[in-house]
Amino acid sequence: MKKIKVNGFDLAFERNGRGMPLVLIHGYPLDHTIWNESAPLLEKDFDLILPDLRGFGQSGTVAEPYSMADLASDIVGLLDQLELDKAFVAGHSMGGYVALAFARAYPQRLAGLGMISSQVSDDPPDRKEGRYKTAADVAEKGAGLVADAMAPKLSADAHVQLFVRDLIGRQKAAGVIGALKAMAERPDSADLLKKLKVPAVIVHGDADALIPVERGREMKAAIPGAYYAELPGVGHMPMTESPKAVAAALKLFVKRNSAGQE
Repeated sequence: MKKIKVNGFDLAFERNGRGMPLVLIHGYPLDHTIWNESAPLLEKDFDLILPDLRGFGQSGTVAEPYSMADLASDIVGLLDQLELDKAFVAGHSMGGYVALAFARAYPQRLAGLGMISSQVSDDPPDRKEGRYKTAADVAEKGAGLVADAMAPKLSADAHVQLFVRDLIGRQKAAGVIGALKAMAERPDSADLLKKLKVPAVIVHGDADALIPVERGREMKAAIPGAYYAELPGVGHMPMTESPKAVAAALKLFVKRNSAGQE
């Protein structure tokens, strides 16, 4: 992986393909390898940029608390160093929260927004409290406890469960804790959808056990021009459970952008 210094830490990323830049942002508590099945299907259409968010994968950690806006700042810092003015930005789960923060702070840098197994609402009080409790548990016992708890919720597919359990178990406790706190404090972004001026792609599995499919349907209703792909029988990891469908949806960015939709 390549690494660059951004906002005081080393940000690791992969870059492959050709075309309009597409940044794929992984969810919590994962890293860029969740795109391994989908990325080869996209490289003929996009200049693919796959970062590890701060604290995850091969990226460095940051000690002080941070926000979704800070994570979005990391992404724009990456684009700056790659000398890219604009990019499609698509995020999975927490990565969708980062993509929304990017859209809010840097609308002039956004060519299109992708939301995969994600949502725009903030945390209700009980969910927020639960994230802080998990953060405290991880500080005491390590990230392994998250792997055991989350793997069955991420997918009903046994092979995907094995993949994500191993992947989560390899993540740094500091990254897991930082992400939990950042998610707990994220703002509601429903208002942002009304202002969206770029193509939008929404992908959601109807068997998602973490973020109900209704959240995807709500985003589609809020963005009449958005492309919405609801995947039957698919859980929270559509890029590994149904990579062809995810790639097909993201390729519509090219079609809609070339058609002049904004």
